[in-house]
Amino acid sequence: MSTEKKNLSPIEKIKEVSEGLRGTLKESLKDEITGAIREDDTALVKFHGMYMQDDRDRREERAAKKLERLFSFMIRLRLPGGFMTPEQYVATHNIAGENSTGVIKITTRQTLQLHGIVKAKTKPTIKAFNLVGLDSIAACGDVNRNVVASANPLESPLHERIYQYADRISDYLLPKTRSYYDVWLDEEKIYNKVEEEDPLYQDRYLPRKFKIGLVIPPNNDSDVFAQDLGLIAIIDNGELKGFNLAVGGGLSFTHGNPETYPRLASEIGFVSTEESDDKLFKAVYEVLTVQRDFGNRADRKLARLKYTVDNMGLDVFRAEVEKRAGFALEPARTFELKTRVDHYGWAQSYTGLWHYTVFVENGRITDLPTAALKTALLEVAQTGKANFRFTCNQNVILSDITDEHKAEIEQILVKHSVIPHTEAASLVRKNSMACVALPTCPLALAEAQRYLPELITKIDGVLANHGLQDEEIIIRMTGCPNGCGRSVLSEIGFVGTAPGHYNLNLGGDEQGYRLNKLYKENLNEAAILQELDVLFGAFKQNRLAGERFGDFAYRTLVN
Repeated sequence: MSTEKKNLSPIEKIKEVSEGLRGTLKESLKDEITGAIREDDTALVKFHGMYMQDDRDRREERAAKKLERLFSFMIRLRLPGGFMTPEQYVATHNIAGENSTGVIKITTRQTLQLHGIVKAKTKPTIKAFNLVGLDSIAACGDVNRNVVASANPLESPLHERIYQYADRISDYLLPKTRSYYDVWLDEEKIYNKVEEEDPLYQDRYLPRKFKIGLVIPPNNDSDVFAQDLGLIAIIDNGELKGFNLAVGGGLSFTHGNPETYPRLASEIGFVSTEESDDKLFKAVYEVLTVQRDFGNRADRKLARLKYTVDNMGLDVFRAEVEKRAGFALEPARTFELKTRVDHYGWAQSYTGLWHYTVFVENGRITDLPTAALKTALLEVAQTGKANFRFTCNQNVILSDITDEHKAEIEQILVKHSVIPHTEAASLVRKNSMACVALPTCPLALAEAQRYLPELITKIDGVLANHGLQDEEIIIRMTGCPNGCGRSVLSEIGFVGTAPGHYNLNLGGDEQGYRLNKLYKENLNEAAILQELDVLFGAFKQNRLAGERFGDFAYRTLVN
């Protein structure tokens, strides 16, 4: 093992003695004196799909009144491939209204999360989700998290099959502990270590979170190279041949710590699925066991798979996976990625069914002054005539609509101004993305989802001044360098450094093959707009024919 027992981080020790992730969660939930849970339980509750948070906007006010912080919980669903039935969406809408802030948040990992759930409402929320076949197991924590996959059914006739892989891999890699059912659903059962023995996670689980994504070229909508393990579908003449495996992606880093860095995943080979899926599932499983056994358990900042791959070396890592899997990986096969944005509006898939992609700015499903988005989606769900597919770009596809029902769905979207809302948004706004950040994320150094819409309006104005209003530029913002909004994998990336201040990164590409690079540090809004004004002017004058802004910036400024 890579870490001696005595050097384990505190979280590692909490996991080992947690009795299958139970800890003292039951006792914490019964404590009515505080809105918080016990300190060790804050680490364990993540494995159940929750984070304890507090409203940072109200810290000073409550401290002045000698009140504890306004604690609440964020609950994140496990939605492999981002799929939800209309019945499940109706339930989610109702649960959000009864137990949370009411805003339904589409995450950058293709699932939904609710914020502002007080401690007393956590069990009722989980129970309500359970009634419609939804859970939050392993949506957070040091395990494999929500498995993402290409969301748009237009990408390939094999789209549904790829979605099924995401669903099966998610189930395959779930922890064996029954603690979720014991703590939240009151399945009274004495903890039995033998019955809950977990050959994959054991009692240590993984050193850090683990993310898997599947993609169908040519659309890299799930940002496959940002994943700990990326599975790239290789399709030949309409037939799925198997997957290229790419390991070691991860975008988080720490300001001022050069030992931490963003990294794109590296391809290690190809696994065929033509005869059987067995080899694919075995290879996926053993990538996790190598990370389990060789990952850094002393320093969580250096615990992601990317550091394990770099410490071992790619060839050694591949050889260890092959040894454990019992077969050699084939050489990676060729493919081409062309884009990674969502395609808005109506489109008809290979099956003849219709799909409408709705623009949801930064994933916030709520009624806006310009469009009653939340109301409209509820009405669509209540018809039972459209499924919901959430994208890694924080939008929703109303999918699998028949010719017979298309007009009814369109009428609802028109009535609530959703179609004008989607059509009127600029290309830059449609391609933008932000993490949650303030006021609930404890890691946030600056605003993101609350501020980016305002900044995009101003950036749109700067672009228009240079006659560039029709440019398609991918802009992303994160409130800290943790990477949830994938800002370092964009053409223009903003990474929060302090309230109102951001690092400006430039030079990512359209396809997601290339990280951007730091261009200017710690800029406020005025400095950001001034820099972009100069940059857009240079782009207008000196771009090559058909050149995107990210490629121009990489060629002339940061390379």
